Amino acid sequence: MATLENRPNTALLVVDVQNGVVEGAHERDAVVANIGSLVERARQERIPVVWVQHCDEGLAKGSEGWRIVPELTPGDTEPLVEKTYGDSFEETTLETVLAGLGVGRLVVVGAQTDACVRSTLHGALVRGYDTTLVSDAHTTEDQSAWGAPPPDQVIAHTNLYWTYQTAPGRTAGTVETKGVDFRGTS
Repeated sequence: MATLENRPNTALLVVDVQNGVVEGAHERDAVVANIGSLVERARQERIPVVWVQHCDEGLAKGSEGWRIVPELTPGDTEPLVEKTYGDSFEETTLETVLAGLGVGRLVVVGAQTDACVRSTLHGALVRGYDTTLVSDAHTTEDQSAWGAPPPDQVIAHTNLYWTYQTAPGRTAGTVETKGVDFRGTS
């Protein structure tokens, strides 16, 4: 139901699952395992997997922190989009990549929940994509020293509000890893 014409396909969008981003993240290993299982399922079902990789002063291109975690390996033919802003669409090739794949629906996983994942979810929805967040396949680090809630609450709150997110002609929502249906509406 996306507002994008001739874009019937779904893609798995893997946002910033990099060493330096998820190093101290809440339930890191479980989240990375869930993402890994979704990547494998998408590949088996011939669903495009699109990787996003952040780069900035604290995450220098080519550094160990910048690299995608060793548990996950982008396929040789899978697009890799480099970004410097929270929203994976801002000043990147993401829209061009998705248009080329005929994608109008995104299943989003990754890190950090309260930064790049949240920005990308909103960026996708306002650009016309149906956007599903996998509720147990995104994470963030503890920012409570700076006044943020603990990470489990940040994740729970994001899942709560994205479950009920709406926009004209588009769908949004959340689903657990085990309930992801790349061909359907969940």
